[in-house]
Amino acid sequence: MEIRNKNIVLTGAAGGLGQLLARRLAERGARLALVDTNKQALTKVAGELKDSKIIVGDLSTTEGCHAVADAAERAFGQVDILINLAGLMSFCCFEDEDVDVMERIIQVNLLGAMRLTRNLLPGMLKRDCGRIINVGSVFGSIGFAYFTAYSASKFGLRGFSEALRREVNDTNVKVMYLAPRAVRTPLNTGRIMRMGVATKMNMDSPERVVDAILNAVDNDRKEVYIGFPESLFVQINLRFPRLVDKVLAAQNRIARKFAKETDE
Repeated sequence: MEIRNKNIVLTGAAGGLGQLLARRLAERGARLALVDTNKQALTKVAGELKDSKIIVGDLSTTEGCHAVADAAERAFGQVDILINLAGLMSFCCFEDEDVDVMERIIQVNLLGAMRLTRNLLPGMLKRDCGRIINVGSVFGSIGFAYFTAYSASKFGLRGFSEALRREVNDTNVKVMYLAPRAVRTPLNTGRIMRMGVATKMNMDSPERVVDAILNAVDNDRKEVYIGFPESLFVQINLRFPRLVDKVLAAQNRIARKFAKETDE
């Protein structure tokens, strides 16, 4: 889909990846509604961009998602592209997971994307044109130890994307799912970064991920996995999950030490 002159709702716009994506979309002539909970950061990003609006909203509640969708439609009249990028992370042993944190991860990463899509999809179907772009993770195809709640949320997002894509198959509304591997952004805390070094985890720059997102939009890709060999591991895990269990066992023993630490 051509991005120029399209009305785009971008969630998670105040994050490291979101800010970069917002700038790149604006450079290509998009009109943006930037969504996040951080008003100060949103205002700063919007101040650097042309034809952008900010929507401060809480995607962890039904009411918050409805308010965001209403604000976007009031601002633009219609929404052409929804990019569900907002996400929360937790790295810890599951027996130590805070239940409130676990629930908020599911609410934002999965239900937030579903609720926003549910609010904006009818207009797209009525116009028979639109794009829903869900930014997931390789963790949505390979369940990683100590990222249990996060992995569960991304598994759900992948399933939602696949099911909805099939549901709207006979229309000109397209659903895309993009799965980066680990990305060097503030979402990954110091413990995660130290664990990544210890386990030799591959990480991508935000620039590489944004390039992949834009390429997927340009070419109407249905599903994109970013990074090798992780994209290959997705296929292996699908067919031979017990083999992946064995491959990851040593890495998981190292990761546990960092999962038991607390953030500075």
